[in-house]
Amino acid sequence: MPEKSNDLYRTLAAPSEGLFKDRGSRFLAYAFPVSSAEECIEKVKEIRRQHLKARHHCFAYDLGHDGDNYRMSDDGEPSGTAGKPIMGQIKHFDLRNVLVVVVRYFGGVKLGTSGLINAYRESTRDALQRAEIVQKQRSDYIEIAFGYETMPAVMQAVKALGIELHSKDFGDRGRIVMVLPHSGSGEILRQLKAKILGVSIEQIEEKHDIPGIVFTHQYTL
Repeated sequence: MPEKSNDLYRTLAAPSEGLFKDRGSRFLAYAFPVSSAEECIEKVKEIRRQHLKARHHCFAYDLGHDGDNYRMSDDGEPSGTAGKPIMGQIKHFDLRNVLVVVVRYFGGVKLGTSGLINAYRESTRDALQRAEIVQKQRSDYIEIAFGYETMPAVMQAVKALGIELHSKDFGDRGRIVMVLPHSGSGEILRQLKAKILGVSIEQIEEKHDIPGIVFTHQYTL
């Protein structure tokens, strides 16, 4: 299953940190690879707990691939002086599924609008420049739920197609989550369903139902 260019995106391999100082104020930047808004909010809360004495905990995140799942917060700084420059650096580095939190310790001297914008931009830039940036494949995470009577056919078909599994759960029913290349997921699902049923692919449509087996698209990452 070859990768296609529109399936590829840039993100962080691991968390990274940056620092910028100006007239006594310290701006500590924390950059994270993330996969959901809920994860972002939890990480912001975690940073707040680590820096209870800091005056501001500003952040921005960009999730997904459609440009419509993002958020910025100035956390008490003048409007547009924190979240926006943080996001600007995420965009500048062409990153997806990334959160940056910048913690400010006030140094007693006001920096003004331009000073704040520069500080939040430069602290974020420092964190992202220090980060290991990797190219990942945009993937669809699809769950298959099935009864144990159909388990051999399902697992043999998955193995035959060399499909990557994200997770397995064998409780009251079997549940597996597959990782499929986004641009080719529809065709791979057709192949999988054909193998499960033991028929030719021409007899299968992408939304073809199989009794006792439920396919659910969980998310695209």
